[in-house]
Amino acid sequence: MSESRSLFVPDGLEGERVDAALARLFGLSRTKAAQLAADGHALLDRVPAGKSDRVHAGAWLEVTLPDAAAPTGLEVIAEPVPGMRIVHDDDDLVVVDKPVGVAAHPSVGWTGPTVVGGLAAAGYRIATSGASERQGIVSRLDVGTSGLMVVAKSEYAYSQLKRAFRDRRVDKTYHALVQGLPDPLVGTVDAPIGRHPAYDYKYAVMSSGKPSVTHYEVVEAYGRASLLGIHLETGRTHQIRVHMAAIRHPCAGDPVYGADPVLARSLDLDRQWLHAVGLGFEHPGTGEYASFSSDYPADLARALELLAP
Repeated sequence: MSESRSLFVPDGLEGERVDAALARLFGLSRTKAAQLAADGHALLDRVPAGKSDRVHAGAWLEVTLPDAAAPTGLEVIAEPVPGMRIVHDDDDLVVVDKPVGVAAHPSVGWTGPTVVGGLAAAGYRIATSGASERQGIVSRLDVGTSGLMVVAKSEYAYSQLKRAFRDRRVDKTYHALVQGLPDPLVGTVDAPIGRHPAYDYKYAVMSSGKPSVTHYEVVEAYGRASLLGIHLETGRTHQIRVHMAAIRHPCAGDPVYGADPVLARSLDLDRQWLHAVGLGFEHPGTGEYASFSSDYPADLARALELLAP
């Protein structure tokens, strides 16, 4: 049976989004709260409320929780992830080299493998801070992006790494193969990013978006495409893909953001050429700087071979 809960919104939550208020008042994960609102299970003063609606102090907030035994689609399923490599492991954290086609954690609509599920299958115990389905995840990579991710194993490491990412004290280096040759060869894209107004699955440069800064430099020019080294100041969803498309040099193999499918076919690419090659941060346990690197996976290396004269 479903369960209904209701409370008056306290003064301290004035102006918060509905999903954030649900999460804080009823002990839900932010993801689950957002899904409940999207499914029409949240009422604000007896009126259905969207996840991004704002609450006001004194309002009557109600939520209907489905049967706890019913699957939510966000449970962590422990299953091995072929090709996922453990780069580093200690008492505080584990650094993984994520293959393409693997999500960081369970999410609504995703039925494929996840990093947290792969770690669980391998016997890793990871931090439970945050939503249960995102155990230990302090930053994410897109399903179609491969490379390095760090996952916290201790509660202390989780809090310290979250703060380091928030304060931009983590060095994140990516390599991207983009169409054409950017001008200038070394540059910065400083443009806010927000969810695309017409397509839920896309993001775009827009004045109402969040501040987003991407630094790039050309590593090698191939004529049809260029290999870039990219450093991120911020970590917005799809940031590199959006910013490269905005300067008219989309990532090769990324039709969602305007890449040429003919070039992708000639390079045997069925995903965006984007790889997280480097990750560096102050280790939360030792206080020493730790850095990690990742080689290109076979499909990306093959694309470069096909480009070479």
